[in-house]
Amino acid sequence: MPTPIRLLVADDHPVVRTGIAGLVDAEPDMEVVSQVDDGTAAVTAFELLRPDVTLMDLQMAGLDGIGAIARIRGIDPHARIVVLTTYSGDMQALRALRAGACGYLLKTMIRADMLRAIRAAHAGEGFLPPALAAAMARHSNEQQLTAREVEVLRLVASSGRNKVVADRMGLSEATVKVHMKNILAKLDASDRVQAVMTALRRGIIDLGT
Repeated sequence: MPTPIRLLVADDHPVVRTGIAGLVDAEPDMEVVSQVDDGTAAVTAFELLRPDVTLMDLQMAGLDGIGAIARIRGIDPHARIVVLTTYSGDMQALRALRAGACGYLLKTMIRADMLRAIRAAHAGEGFLPPALAAAMARHSNEQQLTAREVEVLRLVASSGRNKVVADRMGLSEATVKVHMKNILAKLDASDRVQAVMTALRRGIIDLGT
């Protein structure tokens, strides 16, 4: 028998980790060598165990998945990391891939596609859901929001008022209006509500952060 693919699973939901372990245990060519529930523990476990493939959630307490991916790739530039997430937005996927992930898997797809994604990663191949790849291609030539514009839009989503945004960011209301004008143009949105909804759908902002 060939040496099994050794897996590290990083996810803050015990039920998800248990489900993944159950699927993997039924496969003769792979095994879970460690389960952790946050990004810092994932980095520590990777450095200690050097798994063949790491399955990484994005939203975890403390160090999030993007940060953990970057640190692991700093330890080993050839580390193979597949993201497991509930977030289907193209910008969230782009950030993960830029950090060093080689695959992106929605948690709704775990039962159907996880094993295939693991084997693809181990073989040095990428894995991206077709719909997500199409969305990334569709937006690839668009001008992205700056970090300041993202922060403005996040505050607009939570407060809704230019004055509140201006006060929190130490800006004038006129400056906030200029930022919003640029945001609407970049997102092809007719108003701030549509801009916020588009940004949430694409993973540009997350009201949970």
